[in-house]
Amino acid sequence: MLHESSLGVSADGRPRHSAALLVEVERAIAAAGGWDQVDLIATGLGPGSFTGVRIAIATARGLAQSTGLPAVGACTLDAIARALGERGSGSGELLAVLDARRGEVFAALYSATGDRLWEPLVASPADLAARVGELPSPPLAAGSGALRFRQELAGRGVEIPDDADPVHRVAARHICALAAAGKVEAAGPLSPIYLRPPDAVRWRERDTVQTAE
Repeated sequence: MLHESSLGVSADGRPRHSAALLVEVERAIAAAGGWDQVDLIATGLGPGSFTGVRIAIATARGLAQSTGLPAVGACTLDAIARALGERGSGSGELLAVLDARRGEVFAALYSATGDRLWEPLVASPADLAARVGELPSPPLAAGSGALRFRQELAGRGVEIPDDADPVHRVAARHICALAAAGKVEAAGPLSPIYLRPPDAVRWRERDTVQTAE
């Protein structure tokens, strides 16, 4: 790995992707020795923050168009699973869980070798815990959702690393590793994985119903 950085959030708690992402891209390119040393652009496709996914994909598309390089995308849950696979014992299933807000999680289940057993889904923590409880043995889990809803999952015997463990973070190096290995989404050119409609759509539908009433 030549360069990796985590932007975090601003002082008011907002993501800083729109203001700082391209600056960090240029730092990564400089660490690689310039654009001539780059063969492929990779980006996370979600699921995740609607705005964050849109910014990531738009940036990747713009860079691909300006450089002539191919751009591919990987599922963020796959990236968590790859991190789990690197630190796991090599046996047992892996559960990637991201905090989806609204009291829900995004999740997918994987074999010890990283093959998907459950396609990405959105569910309440209780529903996910119930589904996990039907497995022959509890998996090893990671991700922001595993941290936030640790109690619900641990109640089903799920093993979750300590909060400070970097396995819980969607890392750029895992997105790149998936892209380099050809383990990318084939639904279309950088097609986002949202799993549910954005808040704006839900608000519009709610307002439409209230107006009709």
